[in-house]
Amino acid sequence: MILGLDIGGANTKVCSADGSIAKSIYLPLWKGAPLGEALSRFAALEPEAVAAVITGELADCFSCKREGIESLTAAVKTAFHCPVHFWGASGFIWNDPMQLAAANWSASAALLAEEVGDGLFVDMGSTTTDLIPIKGKPLAAKTDFQRLARGELVYTGCLRTALGALMPTARIRGDRVPLSPELFAITADAYLALGQISQDRYACDTPDGYGKDRISALRRLARTVCADLEEIGEIGALAIAEQARDRQHRLLVAAIERQVERHRLSRVMAAGIGERSIAKAASFLGLECVPLSERYSPEVSDVFPAYAVARLLEAFLGRTQG
Repeated sequence: MILGLDIGGANTKVCSADGSIAKSIYLPLWKGAPLGEALSRFAALEPEAVAAVITGELADCFSCKREGIESLTAAVKTAFHCPVHFWGASGFIWNDPMQLAAANWSASAALLAEEVGDGLFVDMGSTTTDLIPIKGKPLAAKTDFQRLARGELVYTGCLRTALGALMPTARIRGDRVPLSPELFAITADAYLALGQISQDRYACDTPDGYGKDRISALRRLARTVCADLEEIGEIGALAIAEQARDRQHRLLVAAIERQVERHRLSRVMAAGIGERSIAKAASFLGLECVPLSERYSPEVSDVFPAYAVARLLEAFLGRTQG
């Protein structure tokens, strides 16, 4: 069994090459989450080999990306006693550890270039959205900084995006009200209040440390305009949630449109916990959409980089050992 790892700053994702194991664990590195303990539990499965991609080096518990890469690669090597292979932006063969930084999108796109073909790969997770053009091969820039500049990385996600960063104002009872820039509510609150995610899909900390039930989410939404729920009512809180959802939809539509026009693509490959949002944006633009939950499985779609790197290692070992 070959096991794939995608170690992010907020979540660590694990998937076997056959897709039978597919899990995402909330492990916020900046809070000192027990990454080593979690990895040791998967080491108990006794995989033949491990393939890993890393994005957690950007967590601000590290002074720089290089320190993050060194720390996270060491954690993986310590936890597993089988061969461990790290995927960089150009594959499993690399010279500088910095080539491993934020390379999870590269594994996903490399596998899809082989198995699906040309299109725009869009992976929307809890925190960010990757938009990777594929024409024969992945065409994205190599670093997060470069991808941000080119619109191939959009810092918005289904769970952890602060509403004050997503939209400056909300219309409530006919008034345009500024949102507080404080971390009062996140997109998970909006989607939970609207019934678009369940409590178990609220896989991150709440901003106030209180519940993941609907009423708690509505209270947090009201607080974004410096109000209690009793002041603006459920209708007012839901109006904020609806506008946050619509704002995120517009951002996603604009980001997808920019890439498909630049690279003359007509198909979107959607993955991640935001797969439905991607499909909706693609439909709005009249684009064909390939949901990876249907091609592979819903569980694999949620952790696709971990699955992809495991599959790529399986093929790599087959070539080198053959």
